[in-house]
Amino acid sequence: MIFASFEFLFLFLPVFFAVYFLTPARFRNWVILLLSWGFYAWWRVDFLALLVGVTAWSWTLARLMEQAQNPARDRLLLAALIGNLGVLAYFKYANFGVRTFNEVVTAWGGAPMPWSEIILPIGLSFYVLQSVSYVIDVWRREVPPSRDFVAYGAYKAMFSQLIAGPIVRYSEIEHDLKYREHTLEKFGLGARRFMIGFAMKVLIADTVAPVADAAFALENPSTADAWTGALAYTLQLFFDFAGYSAMAIGLATMCAFRFPENFANPYLAGNIQEFWQRWHMTLSRFLRDYLYISLGGNRKGPVRTYVNLLLTMVIGGFWHGANWTFILWGFWHGGLLALHRFWRNAMGMRAMPWILGHALLMLVVILGWVAFRADSIGAAFAMYLAMFGRNWGGVSDALAWQVTPDQWWFMAFAIGLVYLPLLGERLP
Repeated sequence: MIFASFEFLFLFLPVFFAVYFLTPARFRNWVILLLSWGFYAWWRVDFLALLVGVTAWSWTLARLMEQAQNPARDRLLLAALIGNLGVLAYFKYANFGVRTFNEVVTAWGGAPMPWSEIILPIGLSFYVLQSVSYVIDVWRREVPPSRDFVAYGAYKAMFSQLIAGPIVRYSEIEHDLKYREHTLEKFGLGARRFMIGFAMKVLIADTVAPVADAAFALENPSTADAWTGALAYTLQLFFDFAGYSAMAIGLATMCAFRFPENFANPYLAGNIQEFWQRWHMTLSRFLRDYLYISLGGNRKGPVRTYVNLLLTMVIGGFWHGANWTFILWGFWHGGLLALHRFWRNAMGMRAMPWILGHALLMLVVILGWVAFRADSIGAAFAMYLAMFGRNWGGVSDALAWQVTPDQWWFMAFAIGLVYLPLLGERLP
């Protein structure tokens, strides 16, 4: 069940709000927990047990950490991380690992390993990362462990952010889980935010998505085809993901929760570092606080800093999906971040003028999204070759007949929306 579906809008959501606001305040976390579990079970009832198990595992070990001393405390953290990351590794990466192993074995004349494809539980990546952030924060004594399983379970299972984020830390809504003030104004603001996100997703992202799909499916795209597809996907991804985030934040606001923002006009950034301060900000902060800093951050010299940036982004890329294309995308952005730091620090160079830096940024971001969207490394490089003139020419008939006039207009409209905030911003 997705937010833009008929079942969600006209069945689940009205029932949820009716039950939620008719329930006394002290029992509303129960409503969130049980109906969010129902929301998840709508997709696969059997995978609900996995969500409940991950929740119970993290909650229990965090409680045990409260009174434990080292080294027992460290062992409890290790057990919590192994349990959560082990689940993620099995369901998300086992198929990739076996497939890669079989490709190597068959290339050397061996017999492939028998294997049945594993279905990836929806939302697994997000609720595992939230569990990881929670147990690490408890271990660091930055947040007290939750004593209320219902409240913690509601935090983990909250349907508004369960499927596509944002990645909410327990500390960010700990107070709201205990006490939150519902007002008509908050509900109205949340509803407005939800509808903005809904429009971004349905009117724009879903309209330009077929253009990207058609271009990436071409066997021999022209240069114009390739750039059209890359630009369409660049717009689709932003309006889809930012739209879902806006809907999640809006739904949370309607229930008097304050979720962190996830996007802040990332396509208006002037350099790659600023882009990652604006794009999927909850993931960027997670990678910074729990991975980059743990690897040493910038505390161990410039070379180690560049390596840490590269490793962080490669791991972040692989988190997005079990495919070599995501690893390539991670290398691309890690290398760009390292190069940017080298440019600004080691070389002592001044920042580029915004217009020049922005043009360069959008070029490298669009090139990165090609790898992110492509089905394979080979398909990605085929698009790159087409983009840079292997099949020079305008939009081919193979693509033109699949693109309707309204899709061209919506692409232009989406570009206008991306740059619209400049009318109210002062460029740096």
